[in-house]
Amino acid sequence: MATDEELRQQAIKTIKRKRDFWNHAIAYCIVNAFIILIWYLSGAGYFWPGWVLGGWGIGLAFNAWDAYGRGSRAIGEEEIQREVDRLRRR
Repeated sequence: MATDEELRQQAIKTIKRKRDFWNHAIAYCIVNAFIILIWYLSGAGYFWPGWVLGGWGIGLAFNAWDAYGRGSRAIGEEEIQREVDRLRRR
């Protein structure tokens, strides 16, 4: 059984992974919207942004899997305690 301090450290890491995912998702949306705008303004022929969307989307999917399957303000004590409680229930 993990100690309270070990659970706390694990909770902090989990929260950081989730925030990193959301930062990544926001960057994905902003950058790809800009790329699609460039494509549109340059004549909207072959949809080459699809390659960027797909490739980067795969990376984003792996990032989501890391964060939720197993951003950035300070991590609050209440958020840490919720994560510790969630880990205890496992």
